[in-house]
Amino acid sequence: MYTMTDEEFESAVQDAIDSIPDEFLDELENVAIIVADEPEEEDFEGDGYFTEEGDLLGLYDGIAMTERGDSYGFGDYPDTITIFKGPHERLEGSRAEILEEVRKTVVHEIAHYFGMDEDQVDEMGYA
Repeated sequence: MYTMTDEEFESAVQDAIDSIPDEFLDELENVAIIVADEPEEEDFEGDGYFTEEGDLLGLYDGIAMTERGDSYGFGDYPDTITIFKGPHERLEGSRAEILEEVRKTVVHEIAHYFGMDEDQVDEMGYA
């Protein structure tokens, strides 16, 4: 199992964000991308990005752009995208493979922010 320091993992998430084209990043609003060590029990109830073993890699929690009405933003909490460190570390593979999986997870969850469902994300190669 490849392990990372918190700083190394946070840097991997930031690198993944930086790899996304500006035209998409410019459209992100009222969303926080955060890192957590492990998912909480209630995180498994949402639409997350899971490994075949059932580990939760990432989670989008919010109102997708395609579902926002005219009143969105007045008192709404920020959407959150959470990327989980522990499940990524438990993946088998080299450092480079883990970093690529972090990138895929970030893209996967941002796609949900834009309103894409699992089938659409899968067609893009990020499921």
